[in-house]
Amino acid sequence: MGHQVSVIDRTVAKTNEWLDRLSRELGTEDRQQAYGLLRAVLHALRDRIGTEVSVHLAAQLPLLVRGIFYEGWDPGSTPQKLTLDEFIVRVERDATLQSSAEAASATRAVMQVLRDELAPGIMDHVIAVLPDEFGVVL
Repeated sequence: MGHQVSVIDRTVAKTNEWLDRLSRELGTEDRQQAYGLLRAVLHALRDRIGTEVSVHLAAQLPLLVRGIFYEGWDPGSTPQKLTLDEFIVRVERDATLQSSAEAASATRAVMQVLRDELAPGIMDHVIAVLPDEFGVVL
């Protein structure tokens, strides 16, 4: 006899919705690629924005996505003062993409999903701590 845990069922469903949405934003049906891109952008963002803002952002994420966000995090080494170019290179490397243009496009897609899915105030807070040069991917 199986027992379902509703909070887990909901977070799995919500995470799948995010991956489907991100796949559509990217113009692909490859959900594994969408997961890799989501993970790479969330990790780069988490490390760039610092501990306090990261914690506030994570609190708004679906439980499963929050686990992805926190995976391997060393809060003592943040914030990392990555320039936009360094941020994009990191996303390109971590998501094993072919170009910085592809990484910038993927970053914009992830940010669009975050803006659409999260409370407006949290993304305003994230944007406020990033340098103006990041505006091209936000």
